[in-house]
Amino acid sequence: MIPPRISFDAEKLLFLVLSLFPIVITLSDGTHPAVAQGSNNSNPTTIAVNVGVILDLETQVGQMGLTCINLSLSDFYSSNPSFKTRLVLNVRDSKRDELAAATAALDLIKNKQVQAIIGPQRSAQADFLIHLGDKSHVPIVSFSATSPPLSSLRSPYFLRAAQIDSSQVNAISAVIQAFGWKEVVLIYVDNEFGAGIIPSLAIALEEVNTRVPYRSPISPSATDDQILQELYKLMTMQTRVFIVHMLPTLGSRLFAKAKEVGMMREGYVWILTNGITDLLSSVDSSVVASSMQGVLGIKTYIPDTPNLDNFMVRWRMKFQQENPSVHNPTLNIFGYRAYDAAWALAMAVEEMGATNFTYQMLNASTDTTDLDKFGVSQNGQKLLQELTNMTFAGLTGNFRLVDGQLESAVFQIVNINGNAARGIGFWTLEKGLVRDLYSFSTSKYSTNIGSIIWPGDSTSVPKGWEIPTNGKRLKILVPMKDSFFQFLTVTQDPNTNTFQVTGYCIDIFQVVVKKLPYAVAYDFIPFAFTDGRIAGSTYNDMIDQVFYKNYDAVVGDTTIIANRSLYVDFTLPYSESGVAMLVPYKDNKNKNAWVFLKPLTWDLWLTIGCFFVFIALVVWILEHQINEDFGGPVAHQVGTSFWFSFSIMVFAQRERVFSNLTRFVVIVWFFVVLILTQSYTASLSSLLVVQNLQPTVADIDQLLKSGEKVGYHHGSFIYGMLKQMKFDDSRLIYYHSPEECDALLSKGSAKGGIAAALDEIPYIKLIFSQYCNKYTMIPTLKTAGFGFIFPKGSPLVPDISLAILNVTEGPEMTEIENAWFPSKSNCLDSTNSISSNNLDLDSFWGLFVIAGAAAVLALFIFMVMFIKKSWHEVTSSSGSLPEKIVALGRRVYQRDLHPYTSKEARDRNTNDVGNKIAAIETSENTNFPLSPSRDFGKDNYDINNEQGTQSAEQGLSNHVDEGCPT
Repeated sequence: MIPPRISFDAEKLLFLVLSLFPIVITLSDGTHPAVAQGSNNSNPTTIAVNVGVILDLETQVGQMGLTCINLSLSDFYSSNPSFKTRLVLNVRDSKRDELAAATAALDLIKNKQVQAIIGPQRSAQADFLIHLGDKSHVPIVSFSATSPPLSSLRSPYFLRAAQIDSSQVNAISAVIQAFGWKEVVLIYVDNEFGAGIIPSLAIALEEVNTRVPYRSPISPSATDDQILQELYKLMTMQTRVFIVHMLPTLGSRLFAKAKEVGMMREGYVWILTNGITDLLSSVDSSVVASSMQGVLGIKTYIPDTPNLDNFMVRWRMKFQQENPSVHNPTLNIFGYRAYDAAWALAMAVEEMGATNFTYQMLNASTDTTDLDKFGVSQNGQKLLQELTNMTFAGLTGNFRLVDGQLESAVFQIVNINGNAARGIGFWTLEKGLVRDLYSFSTSKYSTNIGSIIWPGDSTSVPKGWEIPTNGKRLKILVPMKDSFFQFLTVTQDPNTNTFQVTGYCIDIFQVVVKKLPYAVAYDFIPFAFTDGRIAGSTYNDMIDQVFYKNYDAVVGDTTIIANRSLYVDFTLPYSESGVAMLVPYKDNKNKNAWVFLKPLTWDLWLTIGCFFVFIALVVWILEHQINEDFGGPVAHQVGTSFWFSFSIMVFAQRERVFSNLTRFVVIVWFFVVLILTQSYTASLSSLLVVQNLQPTVADIDQLLKSGEKVGYHHGSFIYGMLKQMKFDDSRLIYYHSPEECDALLSKGSAKGGIAAALDEIPYIKLIFSQYCNKYTMIPTLKTAGFGFIFPKGSPLVPDISLAILNVTEGPEMTEIENAWFPSKSNCLDSTNSISSNNLDLDSFWGLFVIAGAAAVLALFIFMVMFIKKSWHEVTSSSGSLPEKIVALGRRVYQRDLHPYTSKEARDRNTNDVGNKIAAIETSENTNFPLSPSRDFGKDNYDINNEQGTQSAEQGLSNHVDEGCPT
């Protein structure tokens, strides 16, 4: 549609006004967003392009959006007067009605042949408009329809100049994760806007292990009584964290009633989506100040820039002109987006150039409806492409459409205090939660945000749940036991027909509950029929009751195992973990003829033997030249050396040593032998005593191979564990009580009893404490121990687990154990029965290093002194070098004619000479041979030598010389 032509003078005046308008605006109001600058040449010919606008003009958002659209086009064309296209707005009021919005869109497409439609305002109105735009190829550009389900229509002609509601769910889940809340309740308006975010929000919460036990939809037309009824229902639940997604009109009523019923006190957590926080300025300030204090919110972040401040001033002036009846108008995110949407549409139309903006009419029969009588825009595809590729700096930041919607931006975390929302942090896709946009966070779920004032003016982080005072008490199931009453006992008062529950597990639970920072009301309910009989054959039957939510918890001697953890949540264990065997002792005393070898390991025996040989060799080398005890025939020298070395073990050696080097080696060897003999004696004594305490079965593998029978506690998971280990049913015998277990063990497997009993360590310890002198306990398998059971996702689990840690680390745990499991002073230490008494080489290698080092050092000194003394004699003789070395080696074997000995040794040698002379004379008279122990050596005496007499005399002379040196 082309407007009527005006006069030339009017055109000149219009051109002058349009040219001067940007300058005047710049001087008076500042800079405006503009990215497309036109040329200075004016063009009086413009192309009018019809564009539709569908808004709820009876609402403040609709009025604000229309003013922003008008202001955007005014700024755009005043900044670019040479552009050839002009958008002509065709405004329609949808009157808050989906049908009115659809009728308006149909009228704009059919009668006005609009090239695009800005709107609609509400997500509920957009559904039908999207289909119309898709059929007529008219882009639908909405700046406020943010419901995620609209994306499922997959129409390329529906564009959102806004962020989809689901873009904030990760920011919400990050806040939940940062404070460790495990359950939240979703409160939302029951329409397209409210329900659209729920699926994506539930998925985001599930990814951070947070459950949504209840969803609370509230009708947009709900009365105050209906809102109160829903709030009373929420008060009876344990969860105290609420996420609210609705618009300010309903939200302000909700918080007013929440304040009225006491749900804005300490302990409650309220988190708002941007449905309210982005429009918080439109909420009555009295409601904010009185009923929304301490609320957290997710808000779309808009940087505060001079352009934005300037725009707000100009918008307020224009809005007052267009709506003089509205006082104190407020501008919010939707106004900024309406401005950017109109700017983007005007730029896209201009980028298309001078074209014929017409429709192609479809051939329709006479009996068709109005829906079939409109045409298809010829430029819709091209306009859509231009809008999709559009990028510019808008009022709220960078404007760019990704997958048909505005690119995700930064969200600000706010805390409502006073009349406004105070920023405490930010959330970005790259950094997660941060205190400011320029900080670096190590975790996307860190609590690196500012201080928060929670409801009730509290600065302490709420726990997120509590037991409601007007709600139900926890129904805690306890097992009925027919044995092991120390763990848990249920007694019934016949007069009052009430139950009393006592025992080790009960005392632990009661102490743990007292450690909680809040009160927990509960009742113990026995797992039994009305006649008192035990209900269920195993503990799994009792755990099923919690899984099906018939009861709130199980307290008893329930073991934490993987299979059970698939259905319920366990607290941390409060008892010792593991499975053990209880087996009788066996008597092996004096039944092993080689028991004396067991104190030392084979490698230690071998090392000791090698060192005895080594020390014997060292002593012979150091002594045989100067000590007659180590002389004589070879067999005599070998025997004497070994005798001397081994006799040190019992300190019975009779040979004396003369060399100081030998004395040094022998002293060190004395020290080593002393320690070895003492250790051996102690180990053998211990072994002979402890031998009586050895178990009949060493481990589970031996028990499996032996074919003997095994006992287990009736109703325990141990039965299934034994079956997994391939124990046949014919070998498994159950027992009910410690007394029955003792009777079966006493009989033995051959007489119808059992060879070993397998059970959890707490049960085994209880049996062992009563029969500690008969049995020993052998740890066998690993389990997690006893734990309390709660339904999956119960918020009690982390708090009770923390309290269990405090109890187990304190004195209360020891007091409870001593009260129910008193220890006996006459019990033997069972740990010795399975410990090793063998001494190994690792315990003594240092001693051998010292002894070896001493011997090597003595040999080294001896060889240096010997070479120094004999080298000149060898070198003075003729012969080759190898012959000289052989001669030097032979001198080592020869006796030293001038040994350096003590006076005592010289006196002894003198006496030996006299004895030998007497022996010779006696030998000549009696024809008896000399004793080999007093032989003079080959060089001095040989009774078979032809010159025997001469050799004897020479030998006598040599000994005299040795005894009386000159």
